Amino acid sequence: MKILIADDAEPVRKRLAAMIKKAGGGHTVAEATDAEEAVHMAEKMEPDFMIIDIRMPKGTGIDVLKTIKARKIETVVAILTNYPYPQYREKCIEAGADYFFDKSTEFSRVIDVLKGFAK
Repeated sequence: MKILIADDAEPVRKRLAAMIKKAGGGHTVAEATDAEEAVHMAEKMEPDFMIIDIRMPKGTGIDVLKTIKARKIETVVAILTNYPYPQYREKCIEAGADYFFDKSTEFSRVIDVLKGFAK
């Protein structure tokens, strides 16, 4: 399974990558540090699963989500954010997000979801 993590915070990316590796399954994990890089890597890599932060340099996670959906990149998208406000959740779901998680309380749920896809 190919997984792309798009988050400007290196500790978050590294923690997610370590959790994915620990979960097993031989996943390929790539990392993007800003919105432009996330779109570029999604086009190049065609990930099976993307984990996207809402706030990033050079755009937002919502911009990334809208762009990859408009370009018909087939991927499951989980938004993982420190801004779990209802208006963001609504915008993300409307734009095509499959999941929306709060970093402070639901961080590990991303891994639970990935485990479900890996079966």
